[in-house]
Amino acid sequence: MENNKLFEINTRVWLKRFNTGEKTAKLPDVPESYWQKLSEKGINAVWLMGIWKTCNSLVERCCFEEGLIQSYDRALKTWRKEDVIGSPYAIDKYEINPALGTKKDLENLRKTLNKLGMKLILDFIPNHFSAESEVIKTNPEIFLNCKPEHLEQDSLTFFKSDYHSDRVFAHGRDPFFPAWTDTIQINYFNPQTREFLTSCLKKIAKMCDGVRCDMAMLVLNNVFNNTWRGVIDKEKYPRPVDEFWKEAIDKVKEEYKDFIFIAEAYWNLEWDLQQLGFDYTYDKKLLDRLTDGTPVSIRDHLRAEQDYQVKSVRFIENHDEDRATAKLGVEKSFAAAIIISTVQGLKLYFDGQFVGKRIKLPVQLGVEPEEKEIKVISNFYNKLFSITNNEIFKFGSWRLIETLSAGEGNNSYENILAWHWNYNSENRLVVINYSPQTSQCRLKLDLNGYDDALEIFDVLHDKGYIRSLEEVRNPGLFVELAAYQSHIFAY
Repeated sequence: MENNKLFEINTRVWLKRFNTGEKTAKLPDVPESYWQKLSEKGINAVWLMGIWKTCNSLVERCCFEEGLIQSYDRALKTWRKEDVIGSPYAIDKYEINPALGTKKDLENLRKTLNKLGMKLILDFIPNHFSAESEVIKTNPEIFLNCKPEHLEQDSLTFFKSDYHSDRVFAHGRDPFFPAWTDTIQINYFNPQTREFLTSCLKKIAKMCDGVRCDMAMLVLNNVFNNTWRGVIDKEKYPRPVDEFWKEAIDKVKEEYKDFIFIAEAYWNLEWDLQQLGFDYTYDKKLLDRLTDGTPVSIRDHLRAEQDYQVKSVRFIENHDEDRATAKLGVEKSFAAAIIISTVQGLKLYFDGQFVGKRIKLPVQLGVEPEEKEIKVISNFYNKLFSITNNEIFKFGSWRLIETLSAGEGNNSYENILAWHWNYNSENRLVVINYSPQTSQCRLKLDLNGYDDALEIFDVLHDKGYIRSLEEVRNPGLFVELAAYQSHIFAY
C-alpha cells in the first residue's frame, strides 16, 4: 500500500445516512455505488472505525461527565441523552456490533471492496477492553490485577468488577491523562495476555485486510512499565525480554503475510514501532507543523530517511483532530491537503473532509449535525484526486527540491516548499507557498534530454507555460505564488 490512500469512516454515525423510513440501515444497505465512487477517487483502503460490539450499560455511568457534555454541546446543540452511545474504543469483544450488521455482512463488504481494488481496515484496541467486557468474566488473568490498597488510594484509576468482586482491576489509561473509567487495563507483562491478544489479532485477520492499532505505543515494555510502576507485581510478572508487537506481528504475518498493521503513535516512538514490524505509523508531527509550524520546519521534517517516510501516515483530519477547514481555514487547508497528498507515505482522509465539514464529533455521540457541502471544497478535492490518481504519485520516485532566492535580499523563498516526482519519463513538480504572504523563489531542475525550451503545464489550474532552458538551468525556474497557493506542474 505504498503511497496509497486510506479513507476513515465513523461507522456507527455514517450508517444512519442510509436509513430509509422506519428502517435503520446496516452494512448491506450501503449501495455498491458508494464504494465505487470512493474507488474512483483513488481510495485504496477503507477504515471502518468503531465496528466492534460495545457495552451499552456503561453509557449512563461514564459518558455524561462535564467535559464530555461540553463537547456534545459544541458539536450538536440539539443532542439528546439517547444520542450518546459510548466510546467505540471501550469494546466488549471482537465481534461486529449487531446494530451494524452480522459477520456475514462484513465478509460480503470486504469482498465488495476487494473487487473494487480496496482493502478493509478495522480497529484493534491493544491497551484495554470495556470495563464491563465479557472477557473479564472468561479471562480475568489477562487484565492488570491490583491490590486493595490501590483502590483505597485512587478510586478513579482502580475498580472492582461485578464479574469478580474479590479482585481489584485498573482502568485503561494514557500516562499523561486520567484513567478512562469505561475501560479495563490489559497486563502486557503476563505471557497469557500476549497469547490471548495475538489470538484476537488472528481472529480479526480473517475478517479484514489490516488493522489500525489504537495508541499502539502504550503497550511497549518501557511505556507500560513507566505507566504502571508500583502496580505491576514484578515477581509474578517480570518485564518481558521481547516486545509484544514484534511477537504478535510476526505470528500474524506467518499466516497472513499481506496483513497490514497501522499504528496510532506519538512521543517520538514512530520509528521504534516501524522497526517492530508496523507497516505504517501516524505522522502527527507533520500535522503539528502544518498547523503551527513554519515552512522551514515542514521542509526539515520531510528530509527524513525514505524508509521512515514511506511508512508514515500523513493526514490533516481524523476522528481525534479538529476539522481542517475549521482549524486552518479554507486556503491553508487546501495547501495542507496538497502537501499530504503529494509526499511519500500513506495518505489518510476522514469522511466529511471532501465536502468541508467543520464540526468535530465526539466519538461517544451517535448522531451528527447537518452541514451543507461547501462546493469550492468538494471541487478542490475532486481536482486534487484527479491529479494524484496518476501512477506517478503511487509508483514514482520522490525527491525534495531546495528553493533558492529569487533576488538579493528576498528571503520569501523560505516560505515555499517544492518536490519532484518521476516515473516512466513523466515528471511532476509540486510547489506550495505555505505562508500568508506572496512569495517568490527559483528552482533548479534536472533537464537532461530537453531541447531549447521547457513546456510545463500546471495541472492544478489548467494553464501552460514555456520557459527557456538557459533560464531554468541558471538562475533557475522563477515561481511566484500568492498566500497558500500552489502549482502542480507536469512536464
